[in-house]
Amino acid sequence: MFVDSHCHLDRLKQSPEALAETLNFARTRGVEHFLCVCVSVTDYDSMLETVKSFDDVSVSCGVHPLHQEDACTYQELLEKAQDDAVVAIGETGLDYFYSPESKTVQLTSFVDHIKVANETKKPLIIHTRDARDDTINLLREHKASHTKGVLHCFTESLEMAQAAIEMDFYISISGIVTFKSASELQEVVKAVPLERLLIETDSPWLAPVPHRGKQNQPGYVVEVAEFIAELKGISVKELARITTENFYTLFSLVQRKAA
Repeated sequence: MFVDSHCHLDRLKQSPEALAETLNFARTRGVEHFLCVCVSVTDYDSMLETVKSFDDVSVSCGVHPLHQEDACTYQELLEKAQDDAVVAIGETGLDYFYSPESKTVQLTSFVDHIKVANETKKPLIIHTRDARDDTINLLREHKASHTKGVLHCFTESLEMAQAAIEMDFYISISGIVTFKSASELQEVVKAVPLERLLIETDSPWLAPVPHRGKQNQPGYVVEVAEFIAELKGISVKELARITTENFYTLFSLVQRKAA
């Protein structure tokens, strides 16, 4: 059984009936759980409303570094993060590739998220791009190892992955790994220990081969798993088992259904 450790079900912009069909398709492919990740505290309530009827969907709460127009105070973030429905904090992080001009606001927001994660004892979901040193240094400085977390949709260096793993973080791989242009990432994935890997879709974006050009969806996490299993030289079943166990270890507030 698979887990889509990072998706944005509210961003699929589907009717309730269509979303139910999308999740049912994923279930028929062996996907047993979905983590719907928040990108704006402003949207948290509506996101929760979208998925609350699905008992195999969990949610996070946070402000994406590229959504700083929705920046909130530390207290506002903490209040939402204390909701029992929230199993993780984020996504948060730093993105100097798309928005270097908002660096100062991003840094403040990122530190707030780390502190909230430590206070609530909920793991962090990190987005990072072109901000390797600042990301790792802030995680170290603010004791993010106390709460742990994941670098999601990872496309950075092996050195960064290793630095995160040393802080008890996980590395999550999206459909980008299947792209022809992703040879460097593929080498990183080969080197990352299996016990530190997660798989995700980041849907509705970044559909894996052979679905490129389509809207991504959680059922396509199977293609991600198949590609990584081949890179690692193990069976898809074994890759699914390990990454699923990793998910429930990290996101320990998620209630796993009995087999």
